[in-house]
Amino acid sequence: MGLGDKVRNAVQDATGKGKEATGRATDDERLEAEGRTDQSEADLRKAGENVKDAFKH
Repeated sequence: MGLGDKVRNAVQDATGKGKEATGRATDDERLEAEGRTDQSEADLRKAGENVKDAFKH
């Protein structure tokens, strides 16, 4: 996994956590769900990159 990918995933995960927390605090279910989706996408990308790295080595 390249450094750029790691940073992009970390930013998306942090953004998702922020959206989820804001949605929970403001009782905005759509924003909360969007935050969970962002976190899931970041997790999936990280898993995909880990698989690619495993096959490279």
